[in-house]
Parts: sequence; C-alpha cells; structure tokens
Amino acid sequence: MKVGRSKTGIGVRSAKTSSAGSARRSELGENLPPQSIHDVISIMGIPEDELTPKVRNAIMSLLQDVDRLRQEVAVGRAKLLQLEKLADQDALVPMANRRAFVRELSRMISFAHRYEVPTSLLYFDINDLKTINDTLGHAAGDAVIQHVANTLNNNVRQSDLVGRLGGDEFAVLLAHSDARAAESKAAALARKVELQPFVWEGKSIALRIAYGSYTFKDGEDATVALDAADRAMYTHKQESRQHR
Repeated sequence: MKVGRSKTGIGVRSAKTSSAGSARRSELGENLPPQSIHDVISIMGIPEDELTPKVRNAIMSLLQDVDRLRQEVAVGRAKLLQLEKLADQDALVPMANRRAFVRELSRMISFAHRYEVPTSLLYFDINDLKTINDTLGHAAGDAVIQHVANTLNNNVRQSDLVGRLGGDEFAVLLAHSDARAAESKAAALARKVELQPFVWEGKSIALRIAYGSYTFKDGEDATVALDAADRAMYTHKQESRQHR
C-alpha cells in the first residue's frame, strides 16, 4: 500500500509540474523560445521558473544586439579586405603594385632559400613609351601599359606573380625556375608582347620590350634581386639598340 501511494504521489506531482510548465509557456507565447535563448539561459544559470516575459524580452534584446554586432564586424572585415586589396593593386592595371610585389618577392626569396628551390625574377621595360606619350598622348601611353600588362598576365602560370613596378616597368616572379628557364621565359614573354597587335585610333603601333632575368642567390634581399634583374634588362636594351 505504501508503494502504491508513493507512485500515485509522484504521478500527481508530475502532472502539477507539467501544468505549471504549460502555463508558463502560455504566458511566454505559443511558440517555444529559440534554442539560442535556452543556451543563454544555461550559460547564465537562470532557473527555468524565472523565465518571465520580462526576462525573455531582455534575452531577446541581448541576442539581437549580439547579432547586430556580428554583422557589423563582418562588414568591417569585408571593407578591410577590400582596402588591403586596393592598397596592393596597381591603379592602372589589374596586377600587384610595387609595394605588394616587393613584399611577395621577399617571401619567395625566403622560401627559395629554406627549401633550396630555384626561383627567378624577370624584369621588363617598354621601349620608347615616352615617345608614344609625346606624339599620341598619355591616353595612348596608358593603353600601351594595359596592353603589355594583359599580355603578361595571360601568358604566365597561376603560381607566377606579375607586378607593375611603376611607369613602363614590369616584373614577373617565377617559382621553380632556374637561370636557363628564366631567360627563355623572359624572351618568350617579350616576343608575345611584340607580336600582339596594338592598335590606337585605327593605327597599328609596333612595340619593343627590353627584358632581363635573375636567379636568386642565398643571403640576398628583394632590393638586391630587383637591382640585378634591372641591370640585366638594361644590358639587353643596350645590346638591342646596337643591333638596330
């Protein structure tokens, strides 16, 4: 008999508890609170019987504030990434500017030294761009720069990096390329530029490109590598003028 009464007592208490819970849920609305609210309640240690409409509204307001802050942070990060991209991209052509190129060059030099990977730098210069600017205008000169940039971009590997160093000078960073491969690639890219027809206001204009290549050595930095490639380019330019 005691056992029977005990079971009945438990059943009555369960029913009362269930009715009280239903009443509270009715006060809070027909829909159960979102799972996120229960998570917050669990973290904050709020007893379920204290989840009054006022507490629920306060938690909802808190969650809305958190969500708004998350959205603001996401927007801020997107804007920061866009600004970083703009800071690294040349203003005229879709490629790295000098700042970004030198930074990546420094990283690649360290990588090549650490893993003993042959890596080379190509240097290009558009011959007689000043003459084009003086005779046809700077709009024509800008079009020539864009023409060269597009040709270089379209004829390198995805692992290579093309950058405009300023004015009429470009550079290409070649991973896994020794001196022989670099010299061959530089010559091939120069021919690509010269063979691609450049037309300005209905007139075809012949372009000439000077180039140089340099393969990194241990202990060098980006400035040394760029100077060496620049000197190689200048030597090629002088030799080309002598054979005209």
